[in-house]
Amino acid sequence: MKPRILGQGLHPFRSPFSTRGKFVSRSWNRHASCSSSSASSSESTPPKQRLWVKLAVVGVAAAGIGAYIRKSQQDGPSTLNPLAFTKYTLIAKEPVSSTGSIFTLKPPKPDLNSTVYEAAWQTGVWSVMFKQPQLQIGRDYTPLPATTTDNQDEDVLRFFIRKDAFGEMSRYLHGLGIGSLVEMRGPKIEYKIPKQTQEILFIAGGTGIAPALQAGHTLLRRTDETRKPRIHILWANRRREDCAGGVNDTSAKPQKTRRFWFFGPRTPASPSSVPDVQRHTAAQSLVVRELEALKSQYPGQVTVDYFVDEEKTFIKKQDILDFTNSTHPNGSRLPKNRMILISGPEGFISYMAGPKLWAQGTEVQGPLRGIISELDLKDWATWKL
Repeated sequence: MKPRILGQGLHPFRSPFSTRGKFVSRSWNRHASCSSSSASSSESTPPKQRLWVKLAVVGVAAAGIGAYIRKSQQDGPSTLNPLAFTKYTLIAKEPVSSTGSIFTLKPPKPDLNSTVYEAAWQTGVWSVMFKQPQLQIGRDYTPLPATTTDNQDEDVLRFFIRKDAFGEMSRYLHGLGIGSLVEMRGPKIEYKIPKQTQEILFIAGGTGIAPALQAGHTLLRRTDETRKPRIHILWANRRREDCAGGVNDTSAKPQKTRRFWFFGPRTPASPSSVPDVQRHTAAQSLVVRELEALKSQYPGQVTVDYFVDEEKTFIKKQDILDFTNSTHPNGSRLPKNRMILISGPEGFISYMAGPKLWAQGTEVQGPLRGIISELDLKDWATWKL
């Protein structure tokens, strides 16, 4: 099936053909009436030759218009928008671990997207769709928020993207070189964080940490003298290298328990007897640095606990209750305006809160199940991303 843009590109030719033809005809007659020699020359020109000249002029004009339209279609829009794909340039690809990298992409023209970004950041959790042009497929990815330590261009977008040997989009993106063009469309609001929200418990699996950073960024920007919202993040990974250097803020003891299946196939686990001090003194991964920067920016309002499959530490009911039953730093209990957000692989979300469902071509939340449903957290609203 041909791309829709080709059909659209043919339509503008209809009007220029007839208009241009009339213009040439009138111009020829006016020129003939000004000079007798020209008139006699015109009269001596065979009708077929005059028709050929007209068609040639029209053809040249049509070619010029077609070239302009094709050039416009190739350039595409300069601003991120939800209706058409914008071509961004890949300017950096920084490894987080052996399993993923942070991609930095720059729009075609600077200083045009700040308004679009700002509206999305103020709303809540949002994503953009990447297009794989060969297969004509798309996938949504969540931008990472900028931190106060960044010296980067405000117009760029950054994404934490896992390297998946079985993912068509993942293979395509990780195979791109610096300077490659990547087509993106958005923003798409995944969840609008209510203005009155005071506390968020964010349960993240793998690259689900990107929406967690977004939620923290949006929530904590609402801080003022009388309002100190807070977020607690439980981040689960398969390997320590994904969260190297991360130190728990609340749950310090390793947990020995059964292995869960929600991350899918694993590589052989490394020994779990590696001392905590040795693990935590390792160089911090790029994502851990993002979390630490958020903590520094909003002291006392951000806490993070790390859970690693290969160390046999997993998110348990008590880890959730430790936060949901806790008091606010000012000593008060907040009975309202509290959210639990969950993001990660489908199996992870299903285990925590039950699967999302499809109804009439639309993905819906589905009933609350999983371990969260067993905790009877009446004062907390839950949303699956």
